[in-house]
Amino acid sequence: MTALSPAIEQFEINYAAARKSALRTSRLSIILFAACFLGASWIGGFFDMTDVTLPDGARVSMWKIWAGLPRLGEYLYKTLPVLHWETLGTDIANWFWRWKVWLELLIETILIAYMATFLGVIGAFLLSFPASRNLAPNDFVLNATRRYLEIVRTVPELVWALIFVFCFGVGPLAGVLAIGLHATGALGKLYSEANENADMRQVEGIKASGGSWFDQVRYGIVPQVVPNIISYTLLRFEINVRASSIIGFVGAGGLGQEIRVAMSLQEYTDLSALFLIIFVTVILIDTISEKVRHRIIGLTGQGV
Repeated sequence: MTALSPAIEQFEINYAAARKSALRTSRLSIILFAACFLGASWIGGFFDMTDVTLPDGARVSMWKIWAGLPRLGEYLYKTLPVLHWETLGTDIANWFWRWKVWLELLIETILIAYMATFLGVIGAFLLSFPASRNLAPNDFVLNATRRYLEIVRTVPELVWALIFVFCFGVGPLAGVLAIGLHATGALGKLYSEANENADMRQVEGIKASGGSWFDQVRYGIVPQVVPNIISYTLLRFEINVRASSIIGFVGAGGLGQEIRVAMSLQEYTDLSALFLIIFVTVILIDTISEKVRHRIIGLTGQGV
């Protein structure tokens, strides 16, 4: 057999060492992941036991998740309306008996989401540039802007809604401000990441020709990131519609207040009607947003 050259032998040795190191790292990662998973499951109560009464009256200890799954099915069954083919129209009318009120609140929910998204886009767009590493004037502005965006998106919408309900009272205003502030933080991060992925050669050309920082942003960055901004905004609007239907729990307007009343009075069929209304609304908004996003991507790909 022909002896291998020293270079090939060294390559084989290095390759074997690299594979051994990669295998060791992979095994260690799997062990750490499993340990974190088990720890989080234990803290979350996934291994808790509970006493259950069987149909024959006997009491047994059972895994809480296994014991609770049938109750989930029972709860969902209670929300289903009784529909008969012979009286289908009447049954559906009884199911959606408050449709006029719910329609008004649905419109209010969508308007809350629209206004909150509008405010969130303005705040996120203005703050995304100083929050971008490639555009921030200095480290202080970069860190201060990023910390602000982190704070406003870390606090849940419900908490912001509670604060604004305390300040401005019950009504849609609190919901708009709560969702808008949270959207500012979420969109600000997405917009800043789009800015950081932009081609900086255009910015450098504007800077070399004497353009100011605003000129660099206006003519070098904005034209590149507009498609991403529109796509992120449409996605956030869909998310805000769902959020605006929840914050009504704390008096911030929208369908959430009806969901709260239905749950308090145990009107289970009203819950299913409300969930169906929200579900259909989100599907329609998602479908329209998807078509708009695809249209924008198509136009951008054609150079329009």
